[in-house]
Amino acid sequence: MAEPAFSISQVSTLRASFAEDVEAYAAAGAAGIGIWEMKLPPGDDAESLALVRNCGLGVTNCIPAIPSILPLPLMDGPVDPRERIEAVCASIRRLAPFEPQSVVCLTGPQGGLDDGEARRIVVDGLRRIGREAQAAGVRVGLEPIQRIGAESWTIPTTIGEAAELLDEVDDAGFGIMFDVWNLWNGATVLDDIREHAGRFTGVHVSDWREPTRGWCDRVLPGDGAADLPGILAALDEAGWRGAYDLEIFSDDGTFGNDYEGSLWRLPAQELARRGREAFTSVWQAGKEGAHV
Repeated sequence: MAEPAFSISQVSTLRASFAEDVEAYAAAGAAGIGIWEMKLPPGDDAESLALVRNCGLGVTNCIPAIPSILPLPLMDGPVDPRERIEAVCASIRRLAPFEPQSVVCLTGPQGGLDDGEARRIVVDGLRRIGREAQAAGVRVGLEPIQRIGAESWTIPTTIGEAAELLDEVDDAGFGIMFDVWNLWNGATVLDDIREHAGRFTGVHVSDWREPTRGWCDRVLPGDGAADLPGILAALDEAGWRGAYDLEIFSDDGTFGNDYEGSLWRLPAQELARRGREAFTSVWQAGKEGAHV
């Protein structure tokens, strides 16, 4: 297994500022930062861009302030898909100067729409987003979301379903965002990695607490039920050479659940350090298992 590029997605240190994130991630030895637009300071982004570059961090997978085409019941934002699509396009234009590995997009859930209408809106929206991304020189990663609770987040819940949707969109600028927490319990996840890894735009890494307390209850790699070593080994064997972004959701009351042991309460530097140590441990386990 080739040595991985470890990165951290900013939601993992939700309470820290943009500048604190950059400092903490660089100090922990991360190679990159996954920018969440909601954490960018308002106004001119030149200072934020300079801060990232001066600390030697690459920019990996960026999350728009409005991340989906159809509304997300658990997050604020416009109801009209047209407004949401244009918001994603505006985010692509804003994030493009950071030269990200990808900008992440969700479909959002079907909600009260029938199957055909929801899919038509999503396909048309992705085509519009694809044109904007092409103009900005940015790749977009469509992220399939965990099947448990999917009714609040997504239409595709597997890599295969995301691939079918993108085949319908027919835009080479799109790929698939692979998230371990979302996909670890799919019956064909390892086969799907082998078949579709060439289409991946990024990899998000965290672990599944068992029993889980909800969608915002991820744990550090190796602390949960997912076969992280096996999944990371499969990604490496399938040829993935991009960054691995630690992405932790761990509600401290922000989304209505003040979980005991919330990782969002940790100082940014501690979370970054512990996250890298945890990732390195499961990576090593996967490397050793790959040679058994």
